[in-house]
Amino acid sequence: MMVIISYDVATSDPGGKKRLRKVAKECQNHAQRVQNSVFEADLDYSAFMKLKESLLKIIDQEKDSLRFYYLGNNWERRVEHFGAKQTYNPEGVLII
Repeated sequence: MMVIISYDVATSDPGGKKRLRKVAKECQNHAQRVQNSVFEADLDYSAFMKLKESLLKIIDQEKDSLRFYYLGNNWERRVEHFGAKQTYNPEGVLII
């Protein structure tokens, strides 16, 4: 299932910058960055729940914001991209 993850971490306090780096790193481990604080993840339900749990442990729910948008399995008809940054197909061929 395709999920959009967006976050806003308050960096005004000393721990904020550390939380921001941790959230970004955790998202990068499981998803593709499509904007500064927005990631697309094509994960099975179990992997998504682990990622969600991990992110919720990092953020400060009094200061930070974390959003998940569930696009499901037919996400291709629901996403349009225009402008900078090449789009990608997470189900396409991966060349290493």
